[in-house]
This record gives sequence, C-alpha cells and structure tokens, in this order.
Amino acid sequence: MPLPFLGRLDIAEYFALVGSFFLVGFEALIRVLTLALPNPLINIFYRASRRLFNRLTTPAQKRAEQRRKSISESVRNASDFVDLCAMFGYTAEEHVLQTKDGYLLGIHRLAWRRGEEDTKVNDGPASIRKPVVYLHHGLLMNSEVWVCLTDAQRTLPFMLVEKGYDVWLGNNRGNKYSKKSINHPPTTTEFWNFSIDEFAFHDIPDSINYVLQTTRQPSLSYIGFSQGTAQAFASLAIHPKLNEQVNVFIALAPAMSPAGLNNGIVDALIKASPQVLFLLFGRRSILSSATMWQSILYPPIFIKLIDMGLSFLFGWKTANISVSQKLAAYPHLYSFTSTKSVVHWFQIIRNQSFQMYDDDVQTPLSVNTSSKYTKVAKYPTRNIKTPIVLVYGGSDSLVDINVMRKELPSRTVATEIPHYEHLDFLWARDVNEQVFQHVYDALDNFRTTDHSVEEFESYQRARTVSLGAYNSFKHTHRNSDAIESDSTSGLSNGINGKHENGEVLSQHKAREDPADTSELTSETTEPANAAKAQLNAHPIATIPENGTSPSPERPTSKGGFVQDGTGDVVDPLTPSPSAQGKKFRRRDSAASNLSFDSMKQGRGIRIGAAKPTTGSSSDEGRRYSRFGDQ
Repeated sequence: MPLPFLGRLDIAEYFALVGSFFLVGFEALIRVLTLALPNPLINIFYRASRRLFNRLTTPAQKRAEQRRKSISESVRNASDFVDLCAMFGYTAEEHVLQTKDGYLLGIHRLAWRRGEEDTKVNDGPASIRKPVVYLHHGLLMNSEVWVCLTDAQRTLPFMLVEKGYDVWLGNNRGNKYSKKSINHPPTTTEFWNFSIDEFAFHDIPDSINYVLQTTRQPSLSYIGFSQGTAQAFASLAIHPKLNEQVNVFIALAPAMSPAGLNNGIVDALIKASPQVLFLLFGRRSILSSATMWQSILYPPIFIKLIDMGLSFLFGWKTANISVSQKLAAYPHLYSFTSTKSVVHWFQIIRNQSFQMYDDDVQTPLSVNTSSKYTKVAKYPTRNIKTPIVLVYGGSDSLVDINVMRKELPSRTVATEIPHYEHLDFLWARDVNEQVFQHVYDALDNFRTTDHSVEEFESYQRARTVSLGAYNSFKHTHRNSDAIESDSTSGLSNGINGKHENGEVLSQHKAREDPADTSELTSETTEPANAAKAQLNAHPIATIPENGTSPSPERPTSKGGFVQDGTGDVVDPLTPSPSAQGKKFRRRDSAASNLSFDSMKQGRGIRIGAAKPTTGSSSDEGRRYSRFGDQ
C-alpha cells in the first residue's frame, strides 16, 4: 500500500528509486575513474572484455563474428555522416543554420547520384530541378542513424537520391551536430533547458525554411522516425503556414502518446513523478556516459547490453536486425539530448496526452493540482492540413495506433507491418522490401501543397496496388541472429517458405490498418504483374530548368551489386572505389564556414539563418477545410 504523506509510490517503487540512485552514482564513479585513466589502461579493459567474450562464445559464433566484422567494422568506425556516405560513393554536403532563439543546427544534404557531383541541383535556372525530401531522426539520435547500414539498398536516403530526390537530413539542438548556441555554451544548464516544445517551435520550422530557401523550392516532403514524427505532429499543429510548405508527412514508427514502458516498476516510478529523472541525471544532457561504455567494451558485448536494455524497457527482441547490422549501427545510435526533453515524454505518458511541457509541476499534496484550475495546452494535431501517412509496427510497444488516429485528421492513412518493432524501420534485414514502397507511394502522389481529392485518390490506388503486391509475394523472416546475410532474400534457398535445413519460416506482410475508412479505399483491377511493376517503378525524373539533363544514367541493379554511372559494377557492401585510397571531399555551405565569434557579433549570419514561421491555433476540433468528413 502507498506510504502515508510521501506521495504516490509503493514500497517496491521506493526500493527501485533508491537502487536507481545507487546505480547512477556507481556509474558516475566509474566514469570519473575512466576519464582519469591513461589510454593504455583503457585498452587493457577493452582487451579484457574481448577475451571474456571469446571465452563465452562457441567456435561457430566466433567464425560468424569474423565474417561480419569486415562489413560492419568500416561502418562502425566511420567518424561522421560525411564519411558514412563516402563509403558508398555518395557526396554529402554540410550546412549550418541559426534558429530564431540562437541555436546553431547542423544539417546534411545528399543531392547527387554517384557521378553527378559536379552538377548543380536546385541552384538556379541552369541547374537540375529535383523534388526535396527532408528526414528527421528520433530521440537520443542524430542524422547518422539513416545512413549507418551495411548495404546501400537498405539505406533510405541513398535510394531516394537514386530515385531523383534532393535529400536533406536534420538534427536537433544539443546532439552531435548541433551542440552550439550564440547565447549559452553547452557547459551551462541554460543551454540544455529545452524540450519537445523548442523542437516544434524552432528546430523543425527553421530547418524546413532553410532548406526551402536554399533549394528555391516552394515545398518539400517530410519523413520522420519516432520522435522525428512527434516533432512534425507538433510543428504542423502550431504553425498553420508550415502546412503550405510540406507536401506530405510520412511517419515511420510514429510517436505521439505512448502507453508506457515494458518494465512495470520503472514505468510506475516514472509515471508517478517524471521529475525524478532530474534527480537521477541532472538538468543537462542525459545518458552522456553511453560514449564511455562504448569506448571500453568489446563491440559484441556492447550490443548485447543495448539489446538487454531495449528488452528491459520496451520489450523489443530486435530479432529483425542482424548481428552485423547491430555491430555497425549501435555505435551510431546514441547522441546527446536534454534531460528535460525526456522528462517531457514521461509527462506525456503519465497524462496520456500529447501536450506541451508542464513547467508548473505541483507536489502530490498540493491543493491546486486539480485540472479544474490548471490545464497544460495540448498540441492541436487535428488542425493539420498536410496529408499524413503512418507506417507502424504491429510489435512496437510505443505505438498505440487507435489513440493516435483519434487525435489526427480523418484522412490520415495507417499501414501496419505486423512483425516490426521500433528500430526495424531503420535497420531491419528487409526494411527495403517492407517499408520503402509505402514511402515511395506517398512521395509519388503528393507532389504539391494543394492536397486535392485527386491526389488522395491517386495515392489510394497506388497504395492498394502495393498492398496487393505485398500479399502476392512471400517475405520470409527467421527469428535468429545466426543468419549471416543482411538481406532477407538471402535467408532462404528452400521452397514454400522453408529454409534449406528444413526450418519453417514465418510469413510477414504489410496490411492496411483496420481502422481505415471505406472512403479512403479504392478498388483496383490491375493484375499481379502490374503490382510487381509498381514495386520496382522509379517515377521521379530530374528535369533541369533548361530542358536538358547533364546527369548520367541512374544506377541499375545487377543481382546483389549496383552499376554506377560509368558502367562499373560496385559491391554496395564495401566502400566504393572513389572512397578508397583518397580522402573524400566534403561539400560545405557558406554558413558552415562562419566562425562562432562572427555569428555572435551578427556578421555574416544572414546567409545561413532561417526565418521561422510562427503562429498557433487553438481550434483542436477543426478538420480539413476542403476535405472534411464526407
């Protein structure tokens, strides 16, 4: 029973709280000792963890780890976004923009297919015109999570570039690429005093404005993952004009109001008092010791600890992600963010409301805690005019699709991939087969901000064809990390869904969300071969304003390899020839060359500064003005 006069916690939860303080203190002690140790001694700990791993693994597991090592090690050791892209022959451009409240955000651009690097894209009358796509990462991440895969075919930004898009990838304030402000240094608590509200009011709209100004395009398409979707929900809800700049919003593993954590004690503790995180982690960045553990642990042990944490907190098995992909991607998984932004999420979970940050947190015994006297503003997500396409996992504990659909406009379309968990939308073995076509369908059919009935109908026809194609093909999946291939197509040599050793493989198909209304569904009479053609279609073409295209032919697929514009066949699992033996050049924006001092003094900042759109709306019940319920 609850202890009297001490709030909402049970005795077991108080024990958990005390234990949490002990573990955090112990970790802080280890971190201080690690920082004080010389590098040779740290290397000794690393080698000791490697020997421990080798003793606890079988010879077969050791051989499998060696085969995976050559592919994943290059990705794991890549220093930044530009190097990750260079491994596969893509040239990345770096930009810096200033938000309205003074934070400097690093964003990345992939505008060129291999061989196009010397051509101009969206840069005046003589340049190639390409539609613009903006991607945004999730909580405790940065833009690297989109490109740290072990082959190019499963990397969404690379595939979008090959389809003819000008691809931009954003970063939140405080992470690896945005740890600077003209007002406060990152060593102060003032720098880290931000939550989802600041992401929504500044980071997203300012980034979109900067991209559109740079590319001279009227609008773009937005693809978000996890918290990147929540930030878009919030931004589009409070910035009406932003809906005129976004053609379509594609939400992968969407997050709005999660039910809670998988572990009951931790879930109850955080729901009872989200502010306890400030006591555990302080008021600056959260989990900053993750980089320390990564440096002293042997990679297979490090990924095992990450898997254990994901299972403990969220109940995820991560069985759809291969071990080699984990070895490559997990070192790029973590990036800095504020403790306050995580506290904001637990306020949302506790109140079951996608609301703004509650600064006026009352004590449990306060007499004015009743909602009769105080009410935290909710994000009016029903006001969003931009078409919304949700693609979510049926095994994702953070997604409650029924709750989410109630808070979104009536024309929102949701598609479930039953066996997918949260991180599968980034790194699953078959992410290119299960997810990418849903993205392509939305991008191909929502081209303008008119949001017309014709666009919705065209999208529904394409979606119906794609769902039919998924149902006509067998996508095999095996719940084991013993599989060495990162591609689902390489998992089985058998017939009728059986592996060569006789094991029966489970079948997984994308399916239409049962809550979709009949008005959003259109029938199609196209045969199965048309469905297959739709899956392989590349409808976006680059059209220069002068009517000619200086770009080479787009790469074509040959089995497991990719043919580049010069006719050479390149293995997508290994660095391209252009990236071997020489330093790959970086494409920098004018703003990224500005010094911090010149920015602080106000000199030269106009080139890279964004002009955010502001405004809000309180009418939560308003539907699409042109396409309401029929």
